[in-house]
Amino acid sequence: MTGRRRRRADQAVGHGRPPGVTREQVTDWVAAYERAWRSPGASALAGIFTPDATYRQGPYDEPITGLPAIAVMWEAERDGPDEVFRMTSDVIAVDGDAAVVRVEVRYGDPVHQEYRDLWVLRFADDAHCAWFEEWPFWPGQAHTAGP
Repeated sequence: MTGRRRRRADQAVGHGRPPGVTREQVTDWVAAYERAWRSPGASALAGIFTPDATYRQGPYDEPITGLPAIAVMWEAERDGPDEVFRMTSDVIAVDGDAAVVRVEVRYGDPVHQEYRDLWVLRFADDAHCAWFEEWPFWPGQAHTAGP
């Protein structure tokens, strides 16, 4: 039996995929995030985040809540839409409304700063992100708590 037939059969007996996002939707969301970062202003954020979204720039950072607050952070954190960077990503896991994405960003030409991040995401029913938690890592970052 093909995967397509199996899915239809499972859904017919009430065993369809649980509500949430697909790997393709998460990949599309990451691409939309990058487009928004490259766009002037912060109006594109409404197309990727829920109005009451929570955004953590690090796992221990205070959450930034709501589109207006996220927009202020967004504008403060980037050099503008002409900022030179290369971003690659790989969707690691998707389960229901949650996803984990590995992202690498290299700023400048030549590269003067780079990050490897894990993004922990939770999505609303409309595939807008309701929870964004970033785990940023960069070269030379300590791996242990130090004095």
